Amino acid sequence: MIEKVNPSHPDKIADRIAGAIVDLAYKKERNPRIAVEILIGHGTCHVITETSVNIAAEDIEKVVHRIAGEGITLDYHEVKQDDHLARNQEGKIRCGDNGIFKGVPLTQEQSLLSRIARRIYEKYPYDGKYILAPHRMIICQSHVKSVDLQKMYPVADVNPLGDWTGGTDVDTGATNRKLGSDMADSVTGGGLHGKDLSKADVSVNIHAFLKAQRTGKAVELCCAIGDETVDGIPYEDIVEEAREYIESLGGFEKFAEWGLY
Repeated sequence: MIEKVNPSHPDKIADRIAGAIVDLAYKKERNPRIAVEILIGHGTCHVITETSVNIAAEDIEKVVHRIAGEGITLDYHEVKQDDHLARNQEGKIRCGDNGIFKGVPLTQEQSLLSRIARRIYEKYPYDGKYILAPHRMIICQSHVKSVDLQKMYPVADVNPLGDWTGGTDVDTGATNRKLGSDMADSVTGGGLHGKDLSKADVSVNIHAFLKAQRTGKAVELCCAIGDETVDGIPYEDIVEEAREYIESLGGFEKFAEWGLY
């Protein structure tokens, strides 16, 4: 059983804004230190960044309006990264988080729902959520006639409450609130979005997920702030693996659209 939301779901809008801000930081430095939290809804976008590089409010506002639409008021608060955390990264790339992580091979059901969600979103690029269970498929897609979707998927429960409109005028969005949609059975306590590559929540999660897909076996890892190796691999190599993966998708904003699958 799995749930997937599309890039126009309010929580994914928040993830995408956070990812776009991280992209801005990487345009300033090769290895910036940044963590971004977004709460958006009902005409306001709250943004908090803890960062080693300054990002102008007007650049943040451009990101918000491009992804979430015009007419949204920006509430932006930027603070310097904590000195203790900053010193951890001096001279060498070391693990930037404490945490436990797991990677799990995707099931056929999970891969299928991801394909279905992408297919629907390609035709209807608006807020939507999809569920696939052993004996039931639920499609909730805004800004489309339910009868049209029913023709595409006649066995699905389509829009149980009827035709609807969605987005941040209907619901709020928050960073990393849809990790089940992004990670399937690989969910742990760490969030994928709005963080630089030194954070294990990003790099070790990506490493564990990719290893699980490659080997077909579940992976379980733990690490502490300051670790120079994880899974028997230099941490800087794990960061470079994650960098290559993020770049292959087109950046942190693109990564935030669908997560790991």
